[in-house]
Amino acid sequence: MPYVSQTQHVDRVRGAIEGRLPAPAGSSRLVSSWQRSFEEYRLDPGSAIGPRVLTSAELREVQSKEEAFLRASGQCLSRLHEMIRVADYCVMLTDAHGVTIDYRIDRDRRSDFKHAGLYIGSCWSEREEGTCGVANVLTDLAPITVHKTDHFRAAFTTLTCSAAPIFAPTGEMIGVLDASAVQSPDNRDSQRLVFQLVRQSAGLIEDGYFLNQTTQHWILFGHASRNFVEAQPEVLIAFDECGNLVAANRKAHECIPGLNAPRHIDEVFDTSAVHLHDVARTDAIIGLRLRGTGAMLYARIRAPLRRATRCSPEASAPRETHADSHLGALGRFLHSADARIAQNAQVALRIAGKRLPILILGETGVGKEVFARAVHDSGLRRSRPFVAVNCGAIPEALIESELFGYAPGAFTGARSRGARGKIALAHTGTLFLDEIGDMPLNLQTRLLRVLAEGEVVPLGGDAPVRVDIEVICATHRDLAQMVSEGVFREDLYYRLSGATLQMPPLRERADIRKVIDAVFDEEAQMAGHVLTLDAQLAARLCAFAWPGNIRQLRNVLRYACAVCDSTRVELRHVSPDIGALLMPDSKGGSKQYVESGTDERTRIVEALTHHQWRPNAAAAALGISRATLYRRMTKLGIVGPHRI
Repeated sequence: MPYVSQTQHVDRVRGAIEGRLPAPAGSSRLVSSWQRSFEEYRLDPGSAIGPRVLTSAELREVQSKEEAFLRASGQCLSRLHEMIRVADYCVMLTDAHGVTIDYRIDRDRRSDFKHAGLYIGSCWSEREEGTCGVANVLTDLAPITVHKTDHFRAAFTTLTCSAAPIFAPTGEMIGVLDASAVQSPDNRDSQRLVFQLVRQSAGLIEDGYFLNQTTQHWILFGHASRNFVEAQPEVLIAFDECGNLVAANRKAHECIPGLNAPRHIDEVFDTSAVHLHDVARTDAIIGLRLRGTGAMLYARIRAPLRRATRCSPEASAPRETHADSHLGALGRFLHSADARIAQNAQVALRIAGKRLPILILGETGVGKEVFARAVHDSGLRRSRPFVAVNCGAIPEALIESELFGYAPGAFTGARSRGARGKIALAHTGTLFLDEIGDMPLNLQTRLLRVLAEGEVVPLGGDAPVRVDIEVICATHRDLAQMVSEGVFREDLYYRLSGATLQMPPLRERADIRKVIDAVFDEEAQMAGHVLTLDAQLAARLCAFAWPGNIRQLRNVLRYACAVCDSTRVELRHVSPDIGALLMPDSKGGSKQYVESGTDERTRIVEALTHHQWRPNAAAAALGISRATLYRRMTKLGIVGPHRI
């Protein structure tokens, strides 16, 4: 039950927004959040309904994209919970969109916390839940305590939440750490200790993720006191084999000026009397003088834990320069050695924020969604939601309710309070429609209305809801051909193809070796071993046709790294089905059953035949889900021999 009556809470919120009543806790941040929640997001402060919770499948999809983050944070979450569990707190970790991807909670209190909405998979964005700890951190990028009636919605006025941001080495926020209690003292000063513990723990997670993401670089561990370099280093700086700075943690940026600009380690420290690579071999602690301030920093140097790229004009430069640091992941595409990838990124950069829909074409698994996310992160809406919908993975009967949402009681089995669709959830952000070519014809008309009029009508509802979205679509199909065949609306096609970008298949990319090396490094890091890729295997991987493209490559290398029993990943570590295809044939080539010129039906039939019509194996080889495989078999009239 709410801590105060719903009527009292509504009056207090409106009074503070209108200036008639004092701000909550005297905080302008909270008043601004209340105002956005009420005026921009049209939320009801008297609502006593809990937060939206993802389905198990949706949660697994989100968690799979945050594997490295989850690994780096798990131990710190448990440690923080051990410190505050006696006061009946739970600890939650969310991603950069406010989705709870991990949590720690006492088993005997699980039902109480779940009833309050403190549960894995719960969504805490400001546009959905209004003012709360996670939402305010996502908006302001700063730690905060939101105590009881500081919350916008009456449903959460019993809660107290202390939350802090977690940043990646590149500077973007990757998540939020939150400690919440269902019952706590009324005095908000009682939360000071928990607030400090949350901030410290967020810093530890941040540093752990930093080290996790920079294992291929040299790391400087530093502290102002020699006695704490080993026990509790504060400064972390990553640099490459040539001494170029790659990344630095927040404490380093605070105490060392000018780290944002591309620099060499010798420009930051006076290293005239020592060679840092030699220091790493002796494991000694040395004193380094900062050139900018003259202050001393005591440091230890760690050599790379896994294979690093040799120095080259491209590799020796920081992955992200000061000039394009705002581009995020799109910067890597801009500097790609493949001209088509770089050109796509340049076009996307020029049209960002121009209200122009983008259509990304390419085979399954080429990285269309990764590119779409990079485009979103490079624009003005980077802090707003990125909502991805795979039109080919959702059962046809559910696509309408998933996209447009539904009103209470719209159909049998519907939630009693209805549900917001993916389009409404993408409001003020980006809607990514993957496999748009698989969208049923009758729903294409409804989508066209949304794009033309900027409003969506939930299934079973009457009142339209205004939406402000950028749209990016992707497909492996030939939409122009589908238009001529009458299976895709011509007007929708022209509405979606404001800018059309073609992603090349992996086998045609000029930088295929670099892609293989990058994916291998990521998978080797996930495996937790120091691994290198055998040169002969790398050459065969480069020559393979990759029908499933990067997605298939990642699965192959993930398997190989997982089963590798030495420090070198060789052909014998590859799964037998792929290994057989990589073996040279009598003509010196590879036994590849898929060629770049074959059409989709042929590719699917050949994959099924090669795997004795086992759908799971064939789908994995093609880099698609089993459900998508079945759907495409139906559309293409492919029938298994056991069903003829």
